[in-house]
Amino acid sequence: MKWTGKACIAVLATLLTVTTAAATSDTLPDLKGRKVAAVTGNDYTPLNFVDPATGKAVGWEYDAANEIGRRLNCEIQWDVCTWDTMISAIREGQFDVGMDGITINEKRKKQVDFSTPYMVTQQFMLVRADEDRFADEKEFAADKKLLIGSQAGTTNFYVGVYSVLDGNEANPRIKLFENFGAAVQAMLAGDVDMVLMDAASSRGYMGAMPGKLKMVGGPLGTEEFGFIFTQGSDLVDPFNQAIESMKKDGFLDRLNTKWFYEYNK
Repeated sequence: MKWTGKACIAVLATLLTVTTAAATSDTLPDLKGRKVAAVTGNDYTPLNFVDPATGKAVGWEYDAANEIGRRLNCEIQWDVCTWDTMISAIREGQFDVGMDGITINEKRKKQVDFSTPYMVTQQFMLVRADEDRFADEKEFAADKKLLIGSQAGTTNFYVGVYSVLDGNEANPRIKLFENFGAAVQAMLAGDVDMVLMDAASSRGYMGAMPGKLKMVGGPLGTEEFGFIFTQGSDLVDPFNQAIESMKKDGFLDRLNTKWFYEYNK
């Protein structure tokens, strides 16, 4: 199957059917103005990032969480921390909810509680627009000179190790960076040759840098994204109900259109 950019986003934007009871805005829990400390990384375009044109923190997850706050009658108070400290910060109760395109997996479930998945996405190979040395992961793996730019501990890193290379997490062909933005800049500078990224973020970077980037190959792996909470948090069920209501009334579809189609125009 040939994957067009629009088809990639359509797959990514497909929302899972959740198991919580159906909820509408007038039947959701009322948190009575409760202050909810939310944290993100501002490093995952278009889910959460600083808009270079305005200097403001924006993105799909900001809009979604703020709407959840409105529907649940709670005040979302934003903070920022790095990806490598976010899960531990939530686990230790420094914040109530965290979001950074966080993939739901069993290892993380031992440290934090997850919301129901709000998005399904897949990994793709993001490359320079003029890249012609490889067209898929097999051709990339076969050329020992080619390097991957990644961030330690992320799904993208593990997909690179196990779906593209040889399963060796210390493989020198993976160069680590502080965040995805730095990895993309290194790729543009020629220091690495490919960055694995979900279709949403790839689309966002392509929109922010017109004519400089493209996706090649097919999807590599499937991810479910969820908000994270301190284990045992009483916010999980209200957030799940709000996510369900936003799915049912089309709000999440509107966010998909805004950030995965319109933002890059």
